[in-house]
Amino acid sequence: MGRSRTYAWEDPAVTAAAAGRTSGLEFLHEMLAGRLPAPPVTATLGLALSEVERGRVVFSLVPGEEHYNPIGSVHGGVYATLLDSAAGCAVHSTLPEGMAYTSLDLTVKFLRPVTLDTGEVRAVGTVLSSGRRTALAQAELLDGADRLLAHATSTCVLFPTSAS
Repeated sequence: MGRSRTYAWEDPAVTAAAAGRTSGLEFLHEMLAGRLPAPPVTATLGLALSEVERGRVVFSLVPGEEHYNPIGSVHGGVYATLLDSAAGCAVHSTLPEGMAYTSLDLTVKFLRPVTLDTGEVRAVGTVLSSGRRTALAQAELLDGADRLLAHATSTCVLFPTSAS
C-alpha cells in the first residue's frame, strides 16, 4: 500500500527578480502577505513563514510521514532546512535595498526527536551580529510547549545584488 502527496508552487523567478529591489524586511513582509510567491522549498516540505520583524523570523512546520527518516522520526535535513531558513531570513530582514546574503556555514545540534506526535514546530531565527560583509545568526527549533528540539548557528556572507 503506497502513499502519495501532491503539491504546487509558483514560479521562483518572480521572487528572485524582486530580491534586492526593496529592503530585506519589506521583501519578507511581501512574501508573508502573499504578494510575492514563497520559494518552492516551502511547498516541497510544507514550511510556512509565519512571523517577520527586523532581525527575527519564524518558520513553522507540521511534521508528516513525508518528513521521516528510516527509523520513524523527522529527518535531520528537514530540521536543518527549517533552521537554515529561519537564520538566513533573520539576516535578510536586516539588509538594506540592493543587498543579499547566502549562508557560509550552518552548525546544527539535534536535541530531541520530532515525530507526528510532536505537532507543529517553530524555527525562530535571530541575528546575533552583523557587519559590512558577514552576519551571524542563530535559530532554535521549538515544539508547542517551547521545548528546544534543535539549535543552529549560521554565518552569512553579505553582497550587493545585481538589482543594485
